[in-house]
Amino acid sequence: MKNYAIKNLNGWHNVEGKIFLGQELGMTGAEASLQRLAAGEDAPFLHSHKTHEEIYVIISGKGEYEVDGEKMTVSEGSIIRVAPDGVRALRNTSDSDMVMMCIQYEAKPITNFMDDANIIPFDK
Repeated sequence: MKNYAIKNLNGWHNVEGKIFLGQELGMTGAEASLQRLAAGEDAPFLHSHKTHEEIYVIISGKGEYEVDGEKMTVSEGSIIRVAPDGVRALRNTSDSDMVMMCIQYEAKPITNFMDDANIIPFDK
C-alpha cells in the first residue's frame, strides 16, 4: 500500500452534490467532504456532534453560516472551526453556486507538529 492517495476533480466545477473523501483516500484520523450548494440552497438540517470538531473552508461563492443561533456572512476564503457541541448549518444566500470543504476529526489535543515530525533534509 502506498503512503499517499490522490483524487483529481479537474476543477471545483466538477463537484456535484456532496463527495465524501475519507474512505476513497484511506483517511485514518479524519473525514473530509466537498459539497456544492446551488444558489439559494440551505443545508437540510442543523446539527452538532458528540465528539467531532469540524473545519469548514469556503472555496467559492458566499452565504451564511449559523452556529448556536449566531449567523455570520462567509465567502471564498472563509475558514470556520466549530466545536462538537456547536449547533451549525451552512446556507447559500447568493444567486450563484457555493463550493465548500468540511474536515471532521475527533476533538482532542494532538502532539506538537514538530514533536511528531521526522525531519529529513533534501539531498542537494
